[in-house]
Amino acid sequence: MSKLYGSVEAGGTKFVCAVGDENFEVVEKVQFPTTTPYETVEKTVAFFKRFEDQLAAVAIGSFGPIDIDENSDTYGYITSTPKPNWANVDLVGLIAKDFKIPFYFTTDVNSSAYGETLVRKGVDSLVYYTIGTGIGAGAIQRGEFIGGSGHTEAGHTYVSLHPHDVAHEFTGVCPFHRGCLEGMAAGPSLEARTGIRGELIEKNSDVWDVQAYYIAQAAVQATLLYRPQVIVFGGGVMAQPHMLKRVREKFDSLLNGYLPVPDLEDYIVTPAIAENGSATFGNFALAKKISER
Repeated sequence: MSKLYGSVEAGGTKFVCAVGDENFEVVEKVQFPTTTPYETVEKTVAFFKRFEDQLAAVAIGSFGPIDIDENSDTYGYITSTPKPNWANVDLVGLIAKDFKIPFYFTTDVNSSAYGETLVRKGVDSLVYYTIGTGIGAGAIQRGEFIGGSGHTEAGHTYVSLHPHDVAHEFTGVCPFHRGCLEGMAAGPSLEARTGIRGELIEKNSDVWDVQAYYIAQAAVQATLLYRPQVIVFGGGVMAQPHMLKRVREKFDSLLNGYLPVPDLEDYIVTPAIAENGSATFGNFALAKKISER
């Protein structure tokens, strides 16, 4: 009987659960809204129970912050999230108790970063940002995740304010930090500035240049801190077809020739795996990895 590997992309808006074969091809996938922990976990367990006889391992890539220290009393928990009802939830424990297989636990952006390295030939150092309802980033260097006592939180680094936001005294939508990347550039910041949902804003609006200014700062930070081969920007904001060009132009201006980087069309890119499938692909590989330990 062939093995199957499980993937949970645990997002703040929706959960995407999938099983894949030994070639990491999706056998079946389902998604449902992230409601209460009890209801969401119940649906997750029910999905994987259908494949229990063949399931070798499951990898969970979750929204955070999360505890990934296996020696910690709260390993497997979602910790200080502002999402109602989800702070201090033992996500891994609640799912894993119904199975006798190993589970791998990391952030959703780490899962995406891992998936992207697997499909990009010769790339083992990469940074992956999701620019959506929130902002997170996963960094991989020489095939290994960057992180020490916990995962990185690149979405909450502070950024230099755009003159437009200084003039209008806009300091972002993050409930924890005034002026951090997530607060200034995540999807909700667009509506906070304009009163219009991001997908309804005209593409020639000046607000996109404001947004690109902050996203380009993220690319500069990644370049200076990690010197990656590639920076990938995923998420709903970057699905706007005009955004990539804006970000590259502002990155070029901000970096100002300080360091050599590859051609920007190869260096600052959107995901190579279609339909936001990077996390699922990465999770299949991580599940296989932990099943073979």
